[in-house]
Amino acid sequence: MRVVMLGYQTWGHRTLQALLDSEHEVVLVLTHPRSEHAYERIWDDNVAELATKHGVPVLLRNRPDDAEVLAAVKEAQPDIIVANNWRTWLPPELYDLPPHGTLNIHDSLLPAYAGFSPIIWALINGEERVGVTSHRMTERLDAGDILVQRSVPVGPHDTATDLFHRTVDLIAPLVHESLDLIASGRDAGQWIPQDPARASFFHKRAAEDSRIDWTWPAERLERLVRAQSDPYPNAYAFHRGERLRIVSAAVSEGRYGGTPGRIFIREGDGVVVVAGAQAYSGRGKGLLVRRVRTEDGAEHAAADYFRTMGGYLTSRP
Repeated sequence: MRVVMLGYQTWGHRTLQALLDSEHEVVLVLTHPRSEHAYERIWDDNVAELATKHGVPVLLRNRPDDAEVLAAVKEAQPDIIVANNWRTWLPPELYDLPPHGTLNIHDSLLPAYAGFSPIIWALINGEERVGVTSHRMTERLDAGDILVQRSVPVGPHDTATDLFHRTVDLIAPLVHESLDLIASGRDAGQWIPQDPARASFFHKRAAEDSRIDWTWPAERLERLVRAQSDPYPNAYAFHRGERLRIVSAAVSEGRYGGTPGRIFIREGDGVVVVAGAQAYSGRGKGLLVRRVRTEDGAEHAAADYFRTMGGYLTSRP
């Protein structure tokens, strides 16, 4: 099949490489210009460079809704469009143009976690599995019928970085399986409509989403720290008015009561901070902070950084 590919960052790069390694012909690539958004500077393998290296024409666009793009796609005469991590709305005259429409590759197990940063949100929420889905593009973002899904388990110590690497490795086999089904006609009857009752849609993450709320239970805060692992912007709080990033943490062994955010007691290799909306009861665990990073980029063991107990980590300066 003749394929037009739309994609961005490492997800798009892996998708384009999978297409180049397949029996299908990539006839045009659309990708975004590089961005200064914090989350778009991470995993930023360059789609345009890969396409150019293989002699595939490239168009750079923030939005693909101008006459030149539509004309270029029509001239390319694709049998299908394949998209992964395209960040803006596609008009129906584009995604419905090829005979097989547009196959979108999304890094969640749809219908859950449509939208942005699905691995981070899924980890924060304690999901047991994450994965990748190929589905038909429709007017509603990430809502079209599903063709293929692949998943991996989430371990108790996995970070978002770990899960990124495992799920991005699923892209190539998923793309190959999906296109082989479509090209052979064996996809008939394989498409599964998404259940709206199970759907969830998440916004892009920003600095505010990494701010620690000490009224969250320690279990969720520990997952937030793992979800904001390097190279993602770390979860953070404030200590004596200065931003302090929490690099490594665990749930405490003991149960501790008091006011959320109180720097309370040493335990093992860390320092316990009281957490949870019901912390006053003393029946909940605290967040065992192990490593922190200050604004100058220096990293410290929490037991060294907090020389004395007392005081608070706060959500605001």
